Formats: sequence, C-alpha cells, structure tokens
Amino acid sequence: MTEGIRWGILATGGIAHSFTEDLVLTGHTVQSVGSRSQESADAFATEFGIPNAHASYEALVNDPEVDVIYVSTPHPFHAANATLALNAGKHVLVEKSFTLNAREARALVDLGREKNLLVQEAMWTRFLPHMVRIREILAAGTLGDVHTLMVDHTQDLPDDPAHRLNALALGGGALLDLGVYPISFASALFGSPETILASATFKPTRADAQVATIFRYAGGQIATTLSASDTTGPNTASILGTEGRIDIDSVWYAPTTFRVRGSANEVTETFVSDVVGRGMQYEADEVEQLILAGKTTGEIFPAEESVSIMETLDAVRARIGLSYPGE
Repeated sequence: MTEGIRWGILATGGIAHSFTEDLVLTGHTVQSVGSRSQESADAFATEFGIPNAHASYEALVNDPEVDVIYVSTPHPFHAANATLALNAGKHVLVEKSFTLNAREARALVDLGREKNLLVQEAMWTRFLPHMVRIREILAAGTLGDVHTLMVDHTQDLPDDPAHRLNALALGGGALLDLGVYPISFASALFGSPETILASATFKPTRADAQVATIFRYAGGQIATTLSASDTTGPNTASILGTEGRIDIDSVWYAPTTFRVRGSANEVTETFVSDVVGRGMQYEADEVEQLILAGKTTGEIFPAEESVSIMETLDAVRARIGLSYPGE
C-alpha cells in the first residue's frame, strides 16, 4: 500500500469485486466506482465502503478525487475505456488480456506515453511473492541455462452460449481469458517467440475451447502451453534448465508453493506463499509506486511487453483461424 493514491473502479463485474476486495483488505484507498447504472454503482460502493458512486464511466474518469482507473470491462471494451481514462488525465491499470488485439494495444501504450500517464496491464500473477522469488532464483543462475517452460491453465467454465466466456462478440474463449496467463509467463521468461505453432478446438459458438501452443525462441528455448475452458487440468508449471528445474504447484498463477530441484532431482528449496486475500494487491502496490515515481511504465512488466504479448496472441489466433467481430 502507498499513501495518497486514490483508485477508481471502472465496471462492477466479478473481477472488479476480487480486485477491490483485496485493495480494501490491505488498506488501499478506493475512492470511486463507475458503472453503466447508478443502481449497480451504488450497490458496489455500499459493499466496499466506497465514497463516490457514478452512473457512467465518463463521470468516473472525470472524478477529481481519482488518480488511477482500474479497467475491468470485457476484452473488446478495454481499449476504449482505458482511452477514456487517459484522455481525462488518469493513469490506468487494464485487465488482461490487455486489449482485443495488438493494434489496440499499440495505440493505448502510445497514448499513455503521449499523455505522460502510466499504462499497466493487470497481470497480477507477475507480482505475487512466489513469482518474485522465482525471478531471483533464475537471476542467480541456479537452474543453469533455462531452456524450457511447460504450463497449463485449464478450467471447467460455463457452457451457456450466452455467457460472456462463450461469446465471440465479447472476446470470449479460452485464449484471451485463460491462455493469456501461460503465454504471458512464457514472455516473462523468454521474450517474444521466433516461431509459433498452435492448434485448437471450438465450441458451437465458435469460441475456442482448447488452445495448445509450442513457441520456439531465438536462443533455442521452447515453451509449451495449454489453455482450456471446458475441463480442469493440473494447472501447474515447470521451468527446466541444464542444472535443475522449478516445479510450481497448482494453481501456479495464484499464490502457491514451488520446489527447486537440482540436477539429481533433489529438492534444494521449497517456497510456501503467505498472502493476505487473493493477492491482487501486489499489482496495485506496483502501480502506486510507479505513479509516485513519475514513471509511465515499469521494469517487471513494461507496457511494451503487453504489446508484444498481444502480437503473440494475434499470431496464435491467425494459426487457429480465430477472429472477433468488428476486427
């Protein structure tokens, strides 16, 4: 928590509840909420003790008591909503996937730079304590030459064709909701892939149900990912190197445990997470620190990397034949 930074919550869906709950639980200042209806904004404000409730996103972003806007609408609206906030002079934390495509991502990052405002993707996993420790282990060279990532994100989500997760018009499907996690993890480890292979299965709505990818990088590294919205798998990850590996337990993208194993498969370190709430406050901590430092992007997750990840997601979609209405 950083004193003096006041949050505005744009939209009142499930992820906004999770984020706001963690912020309130850990003492962050949530000043305002905006919804498309006064009733929804009032209910959300009452639930979390938020002083200001607005009946439109325009009113929220123009609230003089707000410093940074958390954008939590469905994927196709991220770019427009974040642009609205940036043009009102507000910093933004934008839910993942960052935008619908790389073109929107590039425009958003360029606007933030032009306005001298922070633009950050809300990939909360990257800021969790176990991921901080993993970065330290990798930087120390403990695993030797790191060359492989194996990771999945699989959930048994609703099959209702009208549900947002199955509606192409809302960016529904496994890739943008689930696949963005392992693909972002691969980006953190190895950067942008040189070659991309992908295969998918689809639901009757044409939303992707399963997406498997194999990425190869300029340095010879390989990352394999699986995302699926119609079944629950192990939700684990392994990072392999020439001198050992890291096995991250389920659920790898949330606060969890991991083990470091040496070349003889012996356990050399066990990490156990001790996190208050779900853990979304850590990304908020990063945003607040960057704002107070006068920065428009960070080192742990630069805005340019969000553009690169969207380029990778676009390439995966091209290979599986997935497009969204209006693109």
